[in-house]
Amino acid sequence: MMFEFLLSGLVIDVDNNIAMRDQEMASMRQGRAFLALINDNIPKTVPAMEELLIALEDEEKSFSQSNFETLILGIIYSAYQVHKQEVERQEVQQKAWAGVLGRLANVTFVQLRSY
Repeated sequence: MMFEFLLSGLVIDVDNNIAMRDQEMASMRQGRAFLALINDNIPKTVPAMEELLIALEDEEKSFSQSNFETLILGIIYSAYQVHKQEVERQEVQQKAWAGVLGRLANVTFVQLRSY
């Protein structure tokens, strides 16, 4: 279902939470669960995301399902933040989120290679 949610389109609202463009999908039980997971468990600021990255980078070969979900949802959130900052023409924030996005992808690849 996550791919369907992504294809239907997500936006970042004024509170920096992810919302779905398709209100029908957002009202589904799976849609509400997805939004709760990403909005309740993923940091909303660059410094908070960097703290999460430090914790994930320090964990050696402990690639649990929870860590994997956090990484993937963090990648999704960061990618949407990069786009949002581009649209709002906030270049410094865009570069900061792009850096976080790259580090999240790198941690994911490192963890996947260790298995």
